[in-house]
Amino acid sequence: MSDPFKKSAITESVSATTDLGRERPPSSGAFKVWATVGAVFLAYTLYVFVRWVTGPFFEPVEGGPSEPPMYMQIPLMANAVILWIGLPFALWFFLVRPWLRERRITLDGMLLVSMGLMMFQDPMLNYYSTWCTYNAWLWNRGSWAPHIPGWVAHEEPGHTVPEPLLTNIPGYMYGVLLITIVGCWLMRRIKNRWPAMSNLRLVLVTYAITFVLDFVMEALVMLPIGFYSYPGAIQSLSFNAGTYYQWPIYEGLMWGGVQAALCCLRFFTDDRGRTVVERGLDRVRGGVVKQQFIRFLAIFGGVSACFFLFYNVPATWLGMHGDPWPEDVQKRSYFNPGICGEGTDRPCPNPVLPLTTKHSGFVDHDGELVLPDGVTMPSVVPIQRADDGR
Repeated sequence: MSDPFKKSAITESVSATTDLGRERPPSSGAFKVWATVGAVFLAYTLYVFVRWVTGPFFEPVEGGPSEPPMYMQIPLMANAVILWIGLPFALWFFLVRPWLRERRITLDGMLLVSMGLMMFQDPMLNYYSTWCTYNAWLWNRGSWAPHIPGWVAHEEPGHTVPEPLLTNIPGYMYGVLLITIVGCWLMRRIKNRWPAMSNLRLVLVTYAITFVLDFVMEALVMLPIGFYSYPGAIQSLSFNAGTYYQWPIYEGLMWGGVQAALCCLRFFTDDRGRTVVERGLDRVRGGVVKQQFIRFLAIFGGVSACFFLFYNVPATWLGMHGDPWPEDVQKRSYFNPGICGEGTDRPCPNPVLPLTTKHSGFVDHDGELVLPDGVTMPSVVPIQRADDGR
């Protein structure tokens, strides 16, 4: 029996193959747009990485006095260990071996790198308001979130939503890729079973599958073991509402959309195995290295756009409409490492309170307005009236 993971990424053509002898249509220039998008996201990634490792936020965030129970600690540690054991095999299978055999980086190899770099978008869901937190008990070096251009949410060195690097680096890199490969395998099976199914219906079926998969992975596994929490979720739209492991249904819609889009990016290729973001790449001149780099930028642009458009754009808006943080989260310091609540000068996000930013004042636990140091209350400017003569 053949191994579906060893098949080529060329799985389905987005258009019918032209008849022999017919003039080929003009080559598309889509790769230019997507390579530009990729270049922008690569510049963003390098910027926040350099600012992070050279700035004050590159320090561990402590989990506080609360200790995660053993039913959290054991699976969290096992998850990180297993992911790092698998990382060398993933690098060999998707990058090194194809290079030794073909002297080129395959589509899956470029997706592996692109999905790893995609991790630097991870904190953007908290752009305006902190509504998702990772478990600070896990090893971390703080977060690059405050260095994201235009970042609004309040965070301080040592008191940020920490990024669990031992899990997120391999998890984003080959974990997301493996799910994408499985998704493409399912799409191929569905298409073979119902060959008359339109591409639109296939995409919708894939979306439904990725939604269910996200529910299983997050609501039933990752959240109960305490990997992270969604304290700022809209509870009327959440499963297990009011607990530290509440799962907002729209999380499944958003990440399911990202995963479905990644599956479609890999699945729908032309007769040369090119994804939609690579169309017209043959027109690039200047050697294999230049062409491969532009190809990577285009693929990275497509991958980054999937995460940004289908997840981070809606997530930042939804994050401003969350309910009060559950007590089940606030009492666990590893989910709230000095951002708000007990031991801080400000209450946790609540819709009855003003939405504060890193530049604004805030309402403290006594209901008093606290302005930033050296700032006074803005004065009232008189309205100009007709008889003023001015």
